[in-house]
Amino acid sequence: MKSLSKTVMAITLLLSVTLCYAQSNSTQIKNAKTETVKIYGNCGMCEKTIEKAGNLKKVATVNWNKDTKMATLTYDAKKTNQSEILKRIALAGYDSDSFIAPDDVYASLMECCQYDRNPLVNNVMVEEPKMESTDHSAHKMPMETQEVDQMASVFDNYFAVKDALVETNGAVAAVKSNSLLTAIKAVNMNKLPMDVHMVWMKVFKELQESAEQIADSIDISSQRDQFIGLSKNMYALMKAAKYEQPIYYQFCPMANGGKGANWLSKDNEVKNPYYGSQMLSCGKTVETIK
Repeated sequence: MKSLSKTVMAITLLLSVTLCYAQSNSTQIKNAKTETVKIYGNCGMCEKTIEKAGNLKKVATVNWNKDTKMATLTYDAKKTNQSEILKRIALAGYDSDSFIAPDDVYASLMECCQYDRNPLVNNVMVEEPKMESTDHSAHKMPMETQEVDQMASVFDNYFAVKDALVETNGAVAAVKSNSLLTAIKAVNMNKLPMDVHMVWMKVFKELQESAEQIADSIDISSQRDQFIGLSKNMYALMKAAKYEQPIYYQFCPMANGGKGANWLSKDNEVKNPYYGSQMLSCGKTVETIK
């Protein structure tokens, strides 16, 4: 009985010390901003790993609840942000709705820590970022260029789908959309800059679904319907990632049952993918993305 009482007292003392430490650490953070986000995990071991990965002395603290899967982030808003904290936690093996852990890191977690992952994870390639070399001569290509090149395949395949729809060729549109789908799945999300990464997480699933629908059909009317949503999400992505040349965001007032619809083009001259030769020049450029 005495042994049990001592154990209970020891656990109570440990929890009190932990709570006091967390509160003390939080009060040391200047310009403090507090947010609540969901981080996936299972157990007490997950809690330790998540909090250790997210915590940064006098800059950020993380308190994660294993029952609700919710984490309270408190951080110095002048020195860091939610995305940087969640990215560190992802690199430790734990997904959030914004960042996904590398597959190999997740696989290395203890069995009890391997939580059920969001199905989206199965379609995303992620890898742990390499440490930057101090030998600047080793960087043959600036990181910004690598990031742009990674998205170039997605954009180029989108334009190929658009051109096929302009030609009213459903068979070619299906083939080109399948190539677009491959390009989307090949994106290494971990190499995207933060602003592009955030947009990618929002549009990825819908981009993939639209590309799949176009690839699975040769019915030009159905393909054009799917192209509306594809273009909307591609526009959001291109606004963040940019392209190697100016891109023209164009609009046809007749498309989408008279509601109007947009598309992206490398040429300022209007060539309507929603009507092809029936109304090839119907529309106008509403924005130039540089």
